[in-house]
Amino acid sequence: MYGSENNGEDSEPTAFRIAEKKYKLYYDNNAFSKNKNKTKKQAKPVDLTQVLDFKSIQECHHRNAELPPGITVFHDKFSSPVFSLQNRPGFYFIPGALSTEKQCTLIKESLIDFPQPPNRTNHNVIYGPIHDLFVAAKDGKVLVKEESPLVTVTSSEPSADSFCIEADSKEWKFTTENDCSLKKCRSISASALLRKLRWSTLGLQFDWSKRNYDVSLLHNKIPEALCELAKQLAKPALPAGVEFRPEAAIVNYFTSGDTLGGHLDDMEADWSKPIVSLSLGCKAIFLLGGKSKEDLPLAMFLRSGDVVLMAGEARECFHGVPRIFTDKENSEIGHLETLLAHQDDLCILNYIQTSRININIRQVF
Repeated sequence: MYGSENNGEDSEPTAFRIAEKKYKLYYDNNAFSKNKNKTKKQAKPVDLTQVLDFKSIQECHHRNAELPPGITVFHDKFSSPVFSLQNRPGFYFIPGALSTEKQCTLIKESLIDFPQPPNRTNHNVIYGPIHDLFVAAKDGKVLVKEESPLVTVTSSEPSADSFCIEADSKEWKFTTENDCSLKKCRSISASALLRKLRWSTLGLQFDWSKRNYDVSLLHNKIPEALCELAKQLAKPALPAGVEFRPEAAIVNYFTSGDTLGGHLDDMEADWSKPIVSLSLGCKAIFLLGGKSKEDLPLAMFLRSGDVVLMAGEARECFHGVPRIFTDKENSEIGHLETLLAHQDDLCILNYIQTSRININIRQVF
């Protein structure tokens, strides 16, 4: 589902695909800007006039109680109102539902704790379980493995091409760059691996090759604090007295140019239960389509702290993320930069200044 600005454009030109291309990041090869003596390509301008902005809608509603056509609002047990779309039953948008402190906590957990084994990540297929990736990146370490006879392997997991592994199955391990230079070895820096982190899974583990949940895979329960948060946030999408049971979560990591193609989250047994989706970091554009990719999707901004719920009919709607805004003018993460300005948090800050994290929590059974 992931892509980048270099992806081919040969997909069928459905209404959803046309919208993806409209908002996707493209660079102007003839325009450059200088920043700290570095030359950077400039992004091509994009028309954002048709993008729904629930933050602005909330502010307008607060001032004069007005709402755009097709949008309704009610107040639940949150500081923010809950918006819904009349033509997308089961879709709910809660702008600014997460406090700045909660956002920073979840960002830290997403980088430090959530990728920890037995939770699986996109790196498992090549490197196996990687412990303490963020700490290793912060300390400037390198993941190494001594050279051995190689065997070519092809993986069915996403974001993995054919690759080579050692026949003697020695494990990868972190070391310092100086240690690595003392002997012949394969290596990759921990910071590069952190930047290439695309997903991690919490609770019941999702098997990407089979596209289902594999209950036989070793796993820990979703952290209690995240469970309780998801239960509270899910309430607007549930009938009174019905409880949401968080059993699995997928954490997606985006950097500049990354996209999440139009898809359905259809592997859970009960679609009446919502997917609870938390946005952290740089602002993004979210596309909410219909039951066919031929249906014209709605585009809306997702900011850090926003929460989206998709339940019932909305679970049958194609959705995706065609754009992440990592430039200072549009990322809208000043509140995070203020709270993460302490010396101990600078590595977290450096990461989130050009990244977006999405945590989506599900009830599987």
